[in-house]
Amino acid sequence: MAGNLGCVILAVDGSEESMNALSWALDNLKLRSPAPDSTTSAGHFVVLHVQSPPSIAAGLSPPAIPFGGPSDVEVPAFNAAIEAHQRRITEAIMEYALRICSEKKVNVKTQVVVGDPKEKIGEAAENLHADLLVMGSRAFGPLKRMFLGSVSNYCANHVQCPIIIIKGNVAS
Repeated sequence: MAGNLGCVILAVDGSEESMNALSWALDNLKLRSPAPDSTTSAGHFVVLHVQSPPSIAAGLSPPAIPFGGPSDVEVPAFNAAIEAHQRRITEAIMEYALRICSEKKVNVKTQVVVGDPKEKIGEAAENLHADLLVMGSRAFGPLKRMFLGSVSNYCANHVQCPIIIIKGNVAS
């Protein structure tokens, strides 16, 4: 594809589909080369992972109301354990994504943010002035999509930059 891309965000969530999209992008997209007059910088890939907040990861959103009414009491050890687990998952996802990049001999930047992927991917695209967003799609059926939502569908309708959605397995 055209070689005038300055910033390409590659959204990964650890799924096979997101890693296939990452691999496809590295194989098929050409970034902008730096201009000889050095006014234009070289393009770059940003591998982006959005980590769920601990409360969502634990299935605690919204929080339960204890007998006797609401309470602001949290269990610090429980929260710390959830956060540590989330960090390990994020590290494994990013490690795997970076291994794919390394095998393809492509240098990338990385970014990890915490929050709702639907919102945070769009925010990252805006903040990084992305020229393109590439992401995978799990191709949920209509029932699953209704209950779980589709991050790729949401991004396709709300993110301001162009998007390439890679469905399923893609042979390079």
